[in-house]
Amino acid sequence: MKPKNELLFLALGGSGEIGMNVNLYGCNGKWIMVDLGISFSDPYYPGTDLVLPDLEFIERNAKDLLGIVLTHGHEDHIGAIPWLAEELGVPLYATKFTAGLIGYKLREHGLEKNIELNVVEDDGHVQLGDFGIRYVPLAHSIAEGNALLIETPYGNIFHTGDWKIDEEPQIGTPSTAEELTAIGDEGVLALVCDSTNVFNDNASGSEAMVRESLMETCRAIDTRIMVTTFASNLARLQTLGEVAKATGRELCVAGRSLDRMIENAKATGYLKNFPEVLRFDEAMQLPRSKVMIVATGGQGEPRAALARVAQGNHKLSLETGDVVLFSSKQIPGNEIAIGIIQNRLAEMDVAMVTERQADIHVSGHPGRPELKAMYDWIRPDILLPVHGEMRHMKEQARLGLAHGIPRALVQKNGDMVRLAPGEPKIIGRERAGRLIVDGDIIIAADGATMNERRRISNNGQISVALAIDAGGNIAGDPVMQTQGVPIEDERDEFLDEAVDAAKKATRKFDGDIGKLREDVRLAVRRTAREWTGKKPIVDVLVVEG
Repeated sequence: MKPKNELLFLALGGSGEIGMNVNLYGCNGKWIMVDLGISFSDPYYPGTDLVLPDLEFIERNAKDLLGIVLTHGHEDHIGAIPWLAEELGVPLYATKFTAGLIGYKLREHGLEKNIELNVVEDDGHVQLGDFGIRYVPLAHSIAEGNALLIETPYGNIFHTGDWKIDEEPQIGTPSTAEELTAIGDEGVLALVCDSTNVFNDNASGSEAMVRESLMETCRAIDTRIMVTTFASNLARLQTLGEVAKATGRELCVAGRSLDRMIENAKATGYLKNFPEVLRFDEAMQLPRSKVMIVATGGQGEPRAALARVAQGNHKLSLETGDVVLFSSKQIPGNEIAIGIIQNRLAEMDVAMVTERQADIHVSGHPGRPELKAMYDWIRPDILLPVHGEMRHMKEQARLGLAHGIPRALVQKNGDMVRLAPGEPKIIGRERAGRLIVDGDIIIAADGATMNERRRISNNGQISVALAIDAGGNIAGDPVMQTQGVPIEDERDEFLDEAVDAAKKATRKFDGDIGKLREDVRLAVRRTAREWTGKKPIVDVLVVEG
């Protein structure tokens, strides 16, 4: 599809879900993409770690794509770049800190010479065809969070990206109320806005408040402290460095993503006064009251530093009376994984403090008061909620209409929206599926591989081998193996009966190999169902000659 004399919007990720943000804007025959993110896998995709957006629509129209503009450096906004950007063949645009993180990814995948990465100055401007794109700094839980003011012949779009209001930001200088009001004065057709925290009646809060609370909390602890937080939250890392100094502690950092974030921050002019970091062995030799460890793994990631410490297989260790501070929000869906780690820490008699016990974390997304403030500053004709599940986007639409925005439109991934001319409306439906990174391969999220893996994980698998001699007769008994079939205490008895069932099925053999496989498969599966109530996958191998 080629955009005509109109302004179109199409989300290929991030609308109807939290994560994997990909947004397309189209006008006068061309498209631009805003963000290209990932989601992290869940048990529905067994054996995998990353979920990617399916870009089939824009890959078919790649000749009309002008570029990819990145709002900030979180994985749900840039994580898919090394997997998908090369095929699109267009330049990337990002501010220096975000570009630094993207550069790491491109080098890791050997793509630094294949993908053009352009650094945009703070408050910078990019012209892509009929799209004029101005970066507008906003506070968020990472350095250089930006909204985009997208100027088109059909009206201006204010695309917020991820944002919050922070009166005392610890890193960066967000746009002021006066500057945002001036943007509204220019006239904004549509506000495309983060919906994540729309159900929060209170504002998100300032990083300065977290700094004070962390300082107070750590002063009261006279043993070893381990803090887990989001690696990308540079303001929190800076605060922890300051808290460590103020409380007479040396700092140790555990986690590859933290190492990378600190390195990129220093290279791009941040964390200038961050304390020197101890090696693990140095940290463990200090008195417990003289060290603070910052570790990855607050979301329960099994391979992260905190999980490995809790399992006792890391060079760092905790002991009775030590304290772990969870300076992060529990992301929905991670409750079980986080609970497992917290239970292990409790078994070690390690104390824990979360945001429920002390003000040691604030969100990077806007609550209702902040959303209302943005509505008053920008004063759009249309509100287009994004970055949320359907319940979040519907609620933001209701909030915006109640606050005086004339029109709101709720869309989901794949809905083609015409914003102008005329009334905003959904005019079509495009494919917006998911892909899975499985090892080093990208596959369809609901393709044969994932469906087979789900079936095996739910029902188990049985392999049956049959031999046919040179005369065309069944030779010997079937050989059988099981995996994941619940017959632990009666395995031998089950296999005897299943082999008998397979032998009976082979008596009908008339030379048709395909029919033989199916008869044996059904006979073995019927036996398994009678024994277990499950329908395992049964694979039958016939060896001839």
